[in-house]
Amino acid sequence: MKQCRGNLLAVSSVGCLWGNDILLNSTMKALPLILLLSILIQSHLGFCTVDGSNVVKEHEFLVSYEKKGDVSKAELQERNRKLATVALHDIQAYKIVYNTINTDGSPITASGLLLLPVADKVLPLLSLQHGTITEETRAPSYFRANNEIYTTGAVFASSGFAVSVPDYIGYGASSNLPHPYEHAQSLATAGRDMLRAVKEFCQSKEIPLSEQLFISGYSEGGYASMALMKLLEEKHADEFNIAACAPGGGAYDKVGFARYILAKDRSLKFINSYLWVLDTYNRVYGLDRPVSAFLKEPYATTVEKSGVHATVETNPSKLFTTAFKTGVLNDTDQELLKTISDNNIYDWKPKAPLKLFHGTDDDYVPFFNAQHAYDAMKARGASKVWLQPIEKGDHFSSSQSYVKGVFEFFSRYVE
Repeated sequence: MKQCRGNLLAVSSVGCLWGNDILLNSTMKALPLILLLSILIQSHLGFCTVDGSNVVKEHEFLVSYEKKGDVSKAELQERNRKLATVALHDIQAYKIVYNTINTDGSPITASGLLLLPVADKVLPLLSLQHGTITEETRAPSYFRANNEIYTTGAVFASSGFAVSVPDYIGYGASSNLPHPYEHAQSLATAGRDMLRAVKEFCQSKEIPLSEQLFISGYSEGGYASMALMKLLEEKHADEFNIAACAPGGGAYDKVGFARYILAKDRSLKFINSYLWVLDTYNRVYGLDRPVSAFLKEPYATTVEKSGVHATVETNPSKLFTTAFKTGVLNDTDQELLKTISDNNIYDWKPKAPLKLFHGTDDDYVPFFNAQHAYDAMKARGASKVWLQPIEKGDHFSSSQSYVKGVFEFFSRYVE
């Protein structure tokens, strides 16, 4: 059977219908008129008959769902003990498979996790973006104890939020594709289309959602949250009503961050994450430069053979080529700088309340990323932006304070 997206309906191997338009191939042209009329009539009823079976008209974004489990209030209370929050509801977890687009705009199928409180109430919607992962089974839709959403997502769901968590491209249903690490546009569209699929799921199950949307995430999730908020406010304000956004530990100033790294002459223990970002932009924007254009030998050969997570020199001055460093630090490599600056998401004017959380001693994603965002947004006249420094917090120790802070911040805006 030929698969069709959106309002397209499968019609065996002969073609697809979209409203009154018929996509005909040579086989379709040979069909008797009576059969064509029959297909047209059935298309308006929302299904078509193929070999005696009915294919129900699919949702525009929701492809399928799978129940992943139930979690009781008692278990959630135990998980939440460190956060000192109260579990108000049992929750249910679903894997959601949905239609979205890849980095090149082509249609793909992706997935994510939906956490729902078992509650007789209208639910505000929370889009929660996860942090950096390198293992497939840590993707949210697996809903296992080795992923952050198993705990943090459950905290919010048990308090009364419908929690939408995209896996991102490259994990779950789209694991056959490379993950576009720290690519603003595709992280945002994956989150947007997951929200659309969640709305379709809840509508089909008669689960009432409020008009309020909250957005949060930490690390890569903080960056993805900022990208999602920016996309929704600038392109989809008539579709989504953002009540508040609270990103944490995100690398929002990509050009500033690149220059910070390349100017260093000391070990940066998280250097492989920076290689991953560089590899993503080189691929997504079609630069297609060889690894040797960025890395000295023998590290270029090592990465070519084993990928961006291979063991390499951690001192940027010894790892990166002089030409690459000079091109970025001196503004001479405009082609590359354009790809990096395309992923800057710190200098714009948000309308909804936005609170940035960041550890002051973060040596993975330096604090200046949040400071630059706050300063730039205030300079543009944003009146509802706050910066919450987490004093002496590094990238990992700050995460618990971030969750507590977000919980408190969102509680001010839930209607």
